[in-house]
Amino acid sequence: MASCCPADLSAVPLVALNMTIRKKLSLYLNPRTMVAADWTMVAEAMGFSYLEIVNYQQVPNPTKRVLDDWQASSSEATVGKLLSILEEVERNDVVEDLRPLMEEDVRKYYESLKKRAVRPLQVPEVDSCIPRTPQGSGLTLEDNPDGSPELFDAFICYCKSDITFVHEMIRELEQTDHRLKLCVFDRNVLPGSCVWTITSELIEKRCKRMVVVISDEYIESDACDFQTKFALSLSPGARTKRLIPVVYKSMTKQFPRILSFLTVCDYTNPYTQTWFWERLAKALSLP
Repeated sequence: MASCCPADLSAVPLVALNMTIRKKLSLYLNPRTMVAADWTMVAEAMGFSYLEIVNYQQVPNPTKRVLDDWQASSSEATVGKLLSILEEVERNDVVEDLRPLMEEDVRKYYESLKKRAVRPLQVPEVDSCIPRTPQGSGLTLEDNPDGSPELFDAFICYCKSDITFVHEMIRELEQTDHRLKLCVFDRNVLPGSCVWTITSELIEKRCKRMVVVISDEYIESDACDFQTKFALSLSPGARTKRLIPVVYKSMTKQFPRILSFLTVCDYTNPYTQTWFWERLAKALSLP
């Protein structure tokens, strides 16, 4: 089982650490003491400014907030880098106590990715279940029988309640001179396979980018949360401009912090609505 955990933790994104580890880190680092480095020194080592750190003092759990924002905004946000920062600020007690738990989280994270990426093999004895298309094909409507996968310009992450806007997106981006190809799950994906496996393969291997349709309903959706975090783990710090958040209606809930570092395409702003589709299409057309 240990082989599932890479030796180089500096290559493991921080998203691999679950909430239990983050809670334990908060218990160690939240208390302000004179004898040991606290979360403020960790935040400073992560590159946060003085003003940012002062503002973090106002939140109930500053350690958790710092970890979440660092994960969302920095390409250096890895498990290995976190451990090196803890050693740098001389919190070896935290490293000694939590490193085994972190390595276990990393092992589970990579096992989970492997399960989502690899489709189960058919049992040879069940002749009627022998797949008629090669592994990895037969997921979408236009997958070719010869095994050539259907590719897309963007995966659309949305809630069922936002489907009307998704239809408008299809009209504006696919059925105009832009001629983009969007992956809309309810339209393009064939039924009968594991949702998580299909989603992971589409986001990672079939789609150049992902458009995230932000709404109050999106914030409550477990499926959208998984899709967003999975896409972010593929491009820490948005180095490849992989995610594009879109807001198309007013919201009563707070905009998700995990996406707050990205430039938003805002359909609700009447002053920029004229350029909305052109800007979005251009972003999706980039190599």
